[in-house]
Amino acid sequence: MPPQPPPHIHTERLDYAEGETVCEAYAAHDASSAAKRPCVLIAHAWAGQNEAMHEKAVELAGLGYLGFAIDVYGKGVRGGEMDDNSRLMAPFLEDRGLLRRRLEAGLAAARRHPLADPDRIAAIGYCFGGLCVLDLARCAPPGLKGVVSFHGLLNRPELGPQGPITAKVLVLHGWEDPLAPPADVLALARELTDAKADWQIHAYGHAMHAFTYPGANRPQAGVRYDAAAARRSWAAMRSFLEEILEHGA
Repeated sequence: MPPQPPPHIHTERLDYAEGETVCEAYAAHDASSAAKRPCVLIAHAWAGQNEAMHEKAVELAGLGYLGFAIDVYGKGVRGGEMDDNSRLMAPFLEDRGLLRRRLEAGLAAARRHPLADPDRIAAIGYCFGGLCVLDLARCAPPGLKGVVSFHGLLNRPELGPQGPITAKVLVLHGWEDPLAPPADVLALARELTDAKADWQIHAYGHAMHAFTYPGANRPQAGVRYDAAAARRSWAAMRSFLEEILEHGA
């Protein structure tokens, strides 16, 4: 059983739509205050929105944010954390325009939440979700202050010329991640520089793909939990969110 949220943290599921597809968000906030607050979207890994993403929403709520786990795949479309979920992810990697529309729908749903400050929004994402938040930054939507990619895929979409990226970007990367080799890291740095983004890339030595997930233990495939990288990356995210959402940098 997943841990229950603390009594002061309210959680809810909210339906929203992208075209004819119904998606289901999971939101969490500290119910001791009715004030609007910064909102942090959470983009899921290839398994889809699941308990791990719900826990992140609750953790973010405990930090004073509205945690808002978006749903790229659609309501009820979920895979298993230890399964091969390529069939769920592939349509969005093959059609990055569809992915962009699905991300924009999730952002719009978050902005409609009565507790969300629409001018102070950030997004974090894991693995496939790391690619998602980078694609969201590439859209340059109003109010998106920054994005954080945890062991994300880094390849850029082919959707025409890239305009200026106005959101600040933090990439938290395992240097031994076979899904994002050094050439991809350098290409992303060049892309972000050309787009005049305010960017940072933190690379963790010896860390592999999925380094934040305690159940990851397939080093032969380049997938392994790394406690130090997980701790350091979360601390880096907290500092980044505080800078962009609380200090207005």
